[in-house]
Amino acid sequence: MKHDESGEITEGLEGAENPMYEVGESVILKHGHMPGMEGAEATVSGVFATTAYEVSFNSTNGGEREENHRWVIHEEISESTKGAFEPGEEVTLEANHMEGMEGATAIIDDAVTTNVYMVDYQPTDGGAVVRNHKWFVEEELAQ
Repeated sequence: MKHDESGEITEGLEGAENPMYEVGESVILKHGHMPGMEGAEATVSGVFATTAYEVSFNSTNGGEREENHRWVIHEEISESTKGAFEPGEEVTLEANHMEGMEGATAIIDDAVTTNVYMVDYQPTDGGAVVRNHKWFVEEELAQ
């Protein structure tokens, strides 16, 4: 799986006010969205206020269906000009965190209005350092 490590931020995304963790702060990843994440040491590279969505979608490149993918943010959904989405709604992803995501039709599984974090981390499985991984919510980080 190849991830977008550009750190490019979606237009309209606002920086978080008074986040629990500041840019440059060291954190521990408490949740493993993918192998090598859980327990990894990380550095916050961005923090923003938005609505984060857990989504399920079929990859546009023919890959396996992604179930309960965490997280896509409101600004990364093509229909984001309307208000927050509810579980069960169908949306089109503009996010390109991983191959096959951009342009995919997704179902909203869950939604939370919160601060989201972009992090750099060293995987616990010895893989290469990952830069600008999108996204974690505050509950998934610790000091």
